[in-house]
Amino acid sequence: MTVTLNHTIVPAADHRAAAHFFASLMGLPELPPAGRLGHFAPVRVNESLTLDFMTVPDAQGHHLAFDVDPQTFDGILARIESAGVAYGNDPATPDNGRIDHPLCARGLFFRDASGNLYEVMSPA
Repeated sequence: MTVTLNHTIVPAADHRAAAHFFASLMGLPELPPAGRLGHFAPVRVNESLTLDFMTVPDAQGHHLAFDVDPQTFDGILARIESAGVAYGNDPATPDNGRIDHPLCARGLFFRDASGNLYEVMSPA
């Protein structure tokens, strides 16, 4: 059997707000609350992966990186700019407004309110 990642927990100060922020910028569907107590706010990334946002005390951000095709990148960038979210080409300066990523043709980083750092990379 091939090993695939089914889901991962993304810590957040407010799981529903963090899930909505991420899903709206990435153009991904939010799923109904999950978990025994509905304490996860899942976002479907693809047919085999969800990010399950969970409220935790003193949330410390994670770095999550995504490969996307050029058209998807354009849509994400447009939604980020429309929402007025800061972005940049370097994890140390995710607010410099640049997309000339050092590892791919175009890429960007942006943060959520809980300190999660999202990276989006496109080959063209």
